[in-house]
Amino acid sequence: MSVFIILIIISVLVAGGFLIAFLWSVQTGQMDDDYTPSVRMLFDDELKKSIKK
Repeated sequence: MSVFIILIIISVLVAGGFLIAFLWSVQTGQMDDDYTPSVRMLFDDELKKSIKK
């Protein structure tokens, strides 16, 4: 039974680590995509043509 408690504690610590890493990446701008929105309209026709083929 004590193994389950250890596994739960370890899994909570790992999940907390991933949460901290995610929040850090959002705060430092790692998730910002400044390039794609500006060129999305340029590639829109090419995507529609490739879908029709």
